[in-house]
Amino acid sequence: MVCCVQGGFAQKLKPGLPGMSPSKWITLRHSQAPGRIYHYSGYGPKSYTQEDLFLKAWIPVVNGKKLTLMLGPQYRMEQLEMQSDGENPLHQLANWNLRSFGVDIRSCLKVDSLAWIVTNLNISQSGNLRSGSHTNVPVNYTISALYLKRNSVREEIGYGLMVNRSFNSITVLPVFMYNYNYSSRGGIEISLPYKIAWRNNLSPTDLLYVKAEAMTRAYWINGGAEAYAFRRTELDMGVAYNKQFSRLIGAEIFAGYRRNINTRLPHEVTAVRSSGFIFNVELYFKSPFK
Repeated sequence: MVCCVQGGFAQKLKPGLPGMSPSKWITLRHSQAPGRIYHYSGYGPKSYTQEDLFLKAWIPVVNGKKLTLMLGPQYRMEQLEMQSDGENPLHQLANWNLRSFGVDIRSCLKVDSLAWIVTNLNISQSGNLRSGSHTNVPVNYTISALYLKRNSVREEIGYGLMVNRSFNSITVLPVFMYNYNYSSRGGIEISLPYKIAWRNNLSPTDLLYVKAEAMTRAYWINGGAEAYAFRRTELDMGVAYNKQFSRLIGAEIFAGYRRNINTRLPHEVTAVRSSGFIFNVELYFKSPFK
């Protein structure tokens, strides 16, 4: 997202406040959300676990006094892992068939010593790409722009706009960012429409977050009677602990509750329990660029 301007190469221009989470050059994350249930006519309730693997890396392209530019290729594998016996009517969503390929193109333009314009373009293709054809899977786009200004050593605020085109549906949303350090060991981080977080710096290398973070996933599903979009919108609420082991390596664990806001499945499948526990573990490599 455009608001994550402190990461990687763009840190030379000094957006972000002291004490915030470190820049992440390469990220590997594994998430599990067990205990979900759907109902299919003639089969009864079926239980499953949402599971995904995610990889992202930042590649510096331009490093100027006024402008930096980065590329962030990313790859995701996801599945609904069935926990019940018998036939699975959603087999196209299992066995790690759900794949997403994409890239972020992010720039940070220095307006003056205390202000920046940050833009981000995300291009992605998501579907049951392992078993289906790539040719008719739509390419999705999200573009966002943010004007960010530091008001003081403790506070920065930003305003912007985000436009998303997903499977021929266009969504336009305002973007608002507010970071504030109320003390040397704690702060508030707001990045709407995605995240609200309270941070406590336990030590220079240990961070504790209490946060709520929204997420939307959409995949184009081929291979059935007709193609359809499998789409989920969810809110993860819980506690994250971030540990930096060395100058280059760190990890983060998160546990909490995933509240499903909307799930679009084939019309004959009904979501019975789509909210519940969520856990993820992340390994990251910090940016070597200063």
